[in-house]
Amino acid sequence: MVIICLAFVCVSSFLPDHHGRFSAPVTVLLAILMGFLVLVTVLGNALVILAFVVDKSLRTQGNFFFLNLALADILVGGFCIPLYIPYILTNEWKFGKGLCKLWLVVDYLVCTASGFNIVLISFDRFVSVTRAVSYRVQKGMTKTTVAKMATVWIAAFLLYGPAIISWEYIAQQSIIPENKCYAEFHYNWYFLMIASTIEFFTPFISVTYFNLSIYFNIRKRTPVRSESSAARKDCELFCCRKKREHIIVFTKRKNKKKVSSFTPSKPAVGSLGIHNLQTHSIEFNISEDFPPWQVDIQTKSPWDGVYKALENISGTIQKAEVANTAASRFRLSRDKKIAKSLAIVVCIFAVCWAPYTLLMIIRAGCHGRCIHHDLYEVSFWLLWLNSAINPVLYPLCHISFRKAFLKLLCPAKAKIHPNVFIGHCTLVLK
Repeated sequence: MVIICLAFVCVSSFLPDHHGRFSAPVTVLLAILMGFLVLVTVLGNALVILAFVVDKSLRTQGNFFFLNLALADILVGGFCIPLYIPYILTNEWKFGKGLCKLWLVVDYLVCTASGFNIVLISFDRFVSVTRAVSYRVQKGMTKTTVAKMATVWIAAFLLYGPAIISWEYIAQQSIIPENKCYAEFHYNWYFLMIASTIEFFTPFISVTYFNLSIYFNIRKRTPVRSESSAARKDCELFCCRKKREHIIVFTKRKNKKKVSSFTPSKPAVGSLGIHNLQTHSIEFNISEDFPPWQVDIQTKSPWDGVYKALENISGTIQKAEVANTAASRFRLSRDKKIAKSLAIVVCIFAVCWAPYTLLMIIRAGCHGRCIHHDLYEVSFWLLWLNSAINPVLYPLCHISFRKAFLKLLCPAKAKIHPNVFIGHCTLVLK
């Protein structure tokens, strides 16, 4: 928040003798919008970090990659954007060459680390779906998790950091004017093409591959589940289709003497109803000369022993199948949600990164003459906007993080109405 206030103080001090690219009202409006972006980026990512500190249940292997992403994005909103706001509004860098170098190193570092963290998160989701058994064995912070998180930062620094620091010393000259701040390789097409391939094209292809792999994995699993359900239904139909012989026994009511017995025809059985044949008895008069008769209807089947054995086996198998089906449905539902979230990740990653990367390469090829500066600036801010979207796109889409945010933002209401309020609070957070 101190850096945000510093940015506004710098802007307001430049307004009286304003010689920037925009008029004073437009400058104030842009400063407010940019300040709002800083506020959203810092608060969103700070909430993710605070949730990790407060809630120990969040400290799982996959969630540590969300923490790594939040650390990169909070530096974008807390350091990179506030120092750039006075620069873009006044069109002059007022903080000296040393701070310019530091700002460039941190800006390129955290933006690249943010993109690499997205690839790491997508890869982690890919492993959790395709190698679920081995993935569940690994819990919490491990050496492998720390190594992956550190590799992201090291790779991000090595991509641009050494070039920013040493380019002018190797070239033995600087092409940057005194009141400007940008990298020495700003117009070097070859370097930017190689760097952008590593920074954007490779991550984009990787994230797309992980998403498609998860999708096809789910599609491959679905027919197997359908065949299993069909086999279970066939077994149920076989066990339930029982051809029984129904014997009607006539007995006198007084002495219970059996008079005769016969097997009724199919229409007679059908007219009585199969559901009532087991214990049903009726009374009727055969003629006026005979006393009332009681008819006991008994059900026999030569396959009763076989059916009972099959029912016992089928019942045991059915219970196991129900448990397996429930687990399968849960995993399938979870994997579909992961696939959908990864599809959104691919789209947003492309929308936020592709314009800046493509315009940067084209601009370097023609030395800034074929791309309008304002269009390039819009793509630059679109890249930073990704850091404000990430806290909503990643942690907030997971129920464990939503519960942690609920505890932080609405502790009193969460205790009184834990189940009802979580939905309301989720809507508020979204």
